[in-house]
Amino acid sequence: MTLKTYEQYREIFKFIEKPFAFVDLDYFDANVQSIKNRAGSKKIRIATKSLRCTHLLQRILNQDAQYQGLMTYCAPETVYLSRWGFDNLLLGYPVYDPSQIEDLVKEIQKGKKITLMVDSEAHIRQIASIAEAYQVVVSVCLDVDMSSDFWGGIHFGVYRSSVKTPEQALKVWEIIKQQPSIRLSGIMGYEAQIAGLGAKKPTLMNQLIRFLKKRSIQELAKRRAAVVAAITSQNPDLEFVNGGGTGSLESTILEKVVSEVTVGSGFYSSGLFDNYLEFKHLPAVAYAIEIVRQPQTNIYTCAGGGYVASGAVGKEKLPSPYLPWGCALIANEGVGEVQTPIVYQGSSELQLGDPIFLRHAKAGEIGERFTHFYTVEGERITGKIPTYRGEGQCFI
Repeated sequence: MTLKTYEQYREIFKFIEKPFAFVDLDYFDANVQSIKNRAGSKKIRIATKSLRCTHLLQRILNQDAQYQGLMTYCAPETVYLSRWGFDNLLLGYPVYDPSQIEDLVKEIQKGKKITLMVDSEAHIRQIASIAEAYQVVVSVCLDVDMSSDFWGGIHFGVYRSSVKTPEQALKVWEIIKQQPSIRLSGIMGYEAQIAGLGAKKPTLMNQLIRFLKKRSIQELAKRRAAVVAAITSQNPDLEFVNGGGTGSLESTILEKVVSEVTVGSGFYSSGLFDNYLEFKHLPAVAYAIEIVRQPQTNIYTCAGGGYVASGAVGKEKLPSPYLPWGCALIANEGVGEVQTPIVYQGSSELQLGDPIFLRHAKAGEIGERFTHFYTVEGERITGKIPTYRGEGQCFI
C-alpha cells in the first residue's frame, strides 16, 4: 500500500482546527488483516488500553471471527464496556477494591462473561467474599510471570505476578478450588520483554537485547508449558491460555499450549513499533500541531505537542515527527507543554498555519489527549469518532 504524502494529508485537513488526532482507516483495516495473518490459527483478544476507542474496538470485532473478546485494563473500564454492549472481557490486571469488584460481579450477575485476574490468595479471598454475597460464580485467570532472570542479576522483563513456577501455580489453584464461588477459567502469561521491546537498530545494546530475547523465548515457552500441564492435570476444564502481544506473535503462536494471543498497539502502529525487525505495520494514527512561528530559516515552532508516553523516562517515549519528511525534534527541548520547535530539512514549502504530523510513542495513550479521532478513507475525512475521553470517561 502506498503511504499518503504530507501534501495529501495537509489538503485533507485544511479546514480542521489544530491540534487534532486522526485514524487513517485504510491503514487501520490493513493492520487488522496483517495481524490476523501473523496470528496464524490462534484466536486474537484485543487489548483495549492500546485503542481506548469503542468504535474502533467494534470495528475490529466486526471484521473477522478470529477476533474474539477484549482484554481490559481496569475495573471501571470493564464495567463501562460491558454496559456498552461488549462481552467476553478478560480484565488483564488484578482488582482489589471491594466496590470495584462488586460492580464487576453485578455485570456477571446479568449474564456477562467477565474474567478477573489473580495471582495470590488475597485476590482470591477478596473476590470470593463478594461473589458469595451475590450468589454468583466468578471466573478468574491465573497471571503467570513471564520475565527471565539471567546471570549477573539481569531481570529481563517486567514485575507483574508473584507466580512463576508450576509449584507456585498449584498453590494458588489449591486456594481457588476451596472457593465454591470461584472458577479457574484461564492462564495468562505476558512476555513483555519480547512483545514490547524492539531492537531493530544495529547497536551493541540491541544486539544484547536480541540475544536475551532468544534465550528468554526458549525459557519462557518451557515454563509456560510446565505451568499449564500442572494446572490442567488438576483442572482439565481450563478454557483458555493467553499470551503474547504485538511484538511477540511470531514466537508465541509456536507454543502449542497457547490458545489465544492478545494484540493492541499494532492496530495503530505507534512509534515504538518502528523498532522491530520481524514485522511492519502501517502508521494508522497520528496527530497534528500547528506551525505558529519561524524563529530561524529551518526551524518552525508549533503550538503544543507535549504528549509524552508513560514508562521509564527516555527519549524513545517522545512523539516522533512523521510528516513532512525531514522533520526532527530539538534535543534540548523535545516536545513542549505549549510549544514544540521542529527542525526541518525537507522539500515541502511550509508556512504559518500548516500542520506538522507526529506519532505518539505508545498507542492508546494518545486517546487520553484527544476527545475525538477524525477518520480518513482515501483522501477525505469520513467521520469523527470519540475516544474514551470524548465519551466522558477518565480511567487510569
